Amino acid sequence: MKKYDRIKSVLKWINNYFTFFLLVAFVITCCTMLFVSILTETLGITLNAENISAAAKVTFWNVVLLSFLFTVIDTVRRKIMVDRPVKQITDAAEKIVQGDFSVRIPSRNQIGSDDTFNRIIDCFNKMAEELSSVETLRTDFIANVSHEMKTPLSVMQNYGTLLQSKDLSEEKRIEYAKGVTDGSRRMAEMMTNILKLNRLENQQIYPKVTEFDLGEQLCECLLQFESVWEKSSIEIDTDIAENVKIKADEELLSLVWNNLFSNAFKFTEEGGTVSVKLTATDNHAVVTVSDTGCGMSAEVGSRIFEKFYQADTSRSVQGNGLGLALVKRVVDIMHGEIGVESSVGVGTTFTVRIRRS
Repeated sequence: MKKYDRIKSVLKWINNYFTFFLLVAFVITCCTMLFVSILTETLGITLNAENISAAAKVTFWNVVLLSFLFTVIDTVRRKIMVDRPVKQITDAAEKIVQGDFSVRIPSRNQIGSDDTFNRIIDCFNKMAEELSSVETLRTDFIANVSHEMKTPLSVMQNYGTLLQSKDLSEEKRIEYAKGVTDGSRRMAEMMTNILKLNRLENQQIYPKVTEFDLGEQLCECLLQFESVWEKSSIEIDTDIAENVKIKADEELLSLVWNNLFSNAFKFTEEGGTVSVKLTATDNHAVVTVSDTGCGMSAEVGSRIFEKFYQADTSRSVQGNGLGLALVKRVVDIMHGEIGVESSVGVGTTFTVRIRRS
C-alpha cells in the first residue's frame, strides 16, 4: 500500500510539472515573440538562424528551470496549506469512526491560509460535540432504563418466590399477587412512555389538529383522578373559563394534563389542595396546575424535564421520571410554553401556554 502511494505521489508530481511546463512555455513563448517582434521593428535588427537557435535553447532551459521551481513551490505550498489540514481532518474523522467523540481539531491561523478549512474545521468540531452529547444521552438512557427495570423485576421476582410457598394464607397470596401485578403494570407504563417519547422525539407522531373546548378537556382529565383525591381527602380548587376553544391535538394534550394532575396528587399530602385554572387571551390559552405539596428547590426545578430524573426518590415507586419529559416534548410540538415555580415546603405551580389557533 505504501509503495502504491509513493508511485501515485510521483506520478502526481510529474503531472504537475508538465502542467507548469506547458503553461510557462506558452507564456514565455508569447512574451518572447512579442518582445522580439517589437525590438526588430523598432531597431531594424535582422535575426539570423544562429541567433534564433541560441535564443530558443536559452528559452527552453529557462522554461524547464522555471517549471521545476514552480512545481517545487506548489508542492511545498500544497503540503503545508492543503495536505496537512486534510490529514488532520481525516485522522480526526477516523477517531470518530472508532468511537472517540472527544477529538477536536484546532483552528488554522497561518498567514495567507485559506479560511475555507477553518469553516470545515468548525463544522467538524460542532458535529463531534453533538455526537458526543448524543452518545452521552444514549449511555445515560440505557443505564436509566436498566435501573428502572431492575426495581420492578426484583419486586416481581421476590413476590413470585413468596407465592410458591405452600403454607400461604389467602390474604398473603392476594397481597403478593398484587405486588406482582403492580410491578408488571409499572414496567408496562414505563415501556409505553418510552415508546411515546421516542416517537415524539423522532417526529413519528404528527399532531392531528382539531378544534375543541379546552375547559371540558381539563374537567374530563381531572375527573379521572376523583378516586385519588377522595382517598387522600385532597381539596380541589378550579377556576376554569368557559368557551375557551383551541386548535390542537386533543389526544396529545390529554397526556400533558394527565401527567401534570398525576404529579400534583402524587406530591400533595393528605388534606392538601390541588388547583386548576384556565384563562384565555386572543392568542393563547393559559393553564396553571398548582399543589400544596412538598415543593422543590431551584436546582431540582431546572432538571425536572429531563428523562428519568426524579428528585424525590422516596416516591419513585409511583413513577419512572418520564412523565414531565413527555409533557415538555408535547408542549414543544404544539409550539407552546411550559414553566414551573416552586418553593420547598410550600408547593409547585406549572403554567402551560398553548396557542389557540
